[in-house]
Amino acid sequence: MTDFTITGARVILGDDIIDTPVAVSQGRIASIGAPVSGTQIDGRGLILAPALIDLHGDAFERQIMPRPNVFFPTDAALLETDRQLAANGIATAYHALTLSWEPGLRSVTRGTDIIDTLARLGPRLTVENRVQLRWETFCFEAEPLITRALRAGLTPSLAFNDHTSMAMLDSAVRLQDRPFEFAPDFPVTDTSGSRFVQIMESRAKRSGLSPRAFADLILQIWDRRAEVPQAIARMAAVARDAGAPMLSHDDSQHETRDFYRGHGARTAEFPMQVAVAETARARGDHIVFGAPNALRGGSHIGSPGAADMVEAGLCDALASDYYYPAMLAAVARLDAERRAPRAALWQLVSTGPARAMGLTDRGIIAAGLRADLVLIDWPDNGPPAVRRTFVAGRTAYRAEPATA
Repeated sequence: MTDFTITGARVILGDDIIDTPVAVSQGRIASIGAPVSGTQIDGRGLILAPALIDLHGDAFERQIMPRPNVFFPTDAALLETDRQLAANGIATAYHALTLSWEPGLRSVTRGTDIIDTLARLGPRLTVENRVQLRWETFCFEAEPLITRALRAGLTPSLAFNDHTSMAMLDSAVRLQDRPFEFAPDFPVTDTSGSRFVQIMESRAKRSGLSPRAFADLILQIWDRRAEVPQAIARMAAVARDAGAPMLSHDDSQHETRDFYRGHGARTAEFPMQVAVAETARARGDHIVFGAPNALRGGSHIGSPGAADMVEAGLCDALASDYYYPAMLAAVARLDAERRAPRAALWQLVSTGPARAMGLTDRGIIAAGLRADLVLIDWPDNGPPAVRRTFVAGRTAYRAEPATA
């Protein structure tokens, strides 16, 4: 690898932003503030920051299926996704790969293909493409794949999702107010009439099934409900043995967060009530919200506003969720709104995700760590744009503006 020093940039170092050279050697940060050595990279007028870490992103699905049930080759889709990540300054990405009992885009068969294709393409990819095993807990068929993935290289994370219970929830109850999913009195919608089929119509589109066929299938899956806690315990044990980070998704009650914490899931992903985020903070858990939520000024489904959670100290990480550019753009909006100092905001897309995922070799600029870096053109009163992304000291993305 080429040794180089970035000079002239304003560098985000922990809680500070200072002018200092940063030297890179053999893919790692060799020194900060030391005499210049190796090739010089001119960073004047730019911000140098730790590269972004995305711990939950499913925008890759739009490359695989850009229109309902219109599929493209997985290798082409993932190569394009990899380049989008690099262009947005994301050096480490956990693809939120839903493993569901649904056929189609989120099936176990499709998930197997994606995991295998990522492994095969690994040497050709520009950033570190990891996987978040976003497991629908009613999908027992996914257990062999999850076990195999957890024992393979580039340890994935395991996220516990229960959209089945959400789909079966009495429509009179807000998603954010739903009880703990395994409560004996969980309120279930009326499944006896045509109204239930109509409710399932939007969910059926992604699966390729008719609304009636999807409604029949989810009722069969719902019959598994009593067995789901045991399945969760099995997969959590495998994840603990693999040293994999675990997350619970869309927690709506303290009991829900405590249940998954008891299995080792120390990250609350997109908690749906402020009180649940406060519980997670009190227990020392990591808290993740969506960057699109922060960028748009609120949740599109009525959950807590990410910007408010950042300002309240109830957010450790912002994830791209469904839109990769949202991470950088969200930091810019929060900075413009003075929600927190810029250096602290940057930790939401670097240091915070690294800690939640147990990645001790990245997320900050410090001697000896991986040289995952991003150079950003961030003018006053203007949107930031990535100029260059480094992954372990290697240039993954470079762009020169027309006026350079």
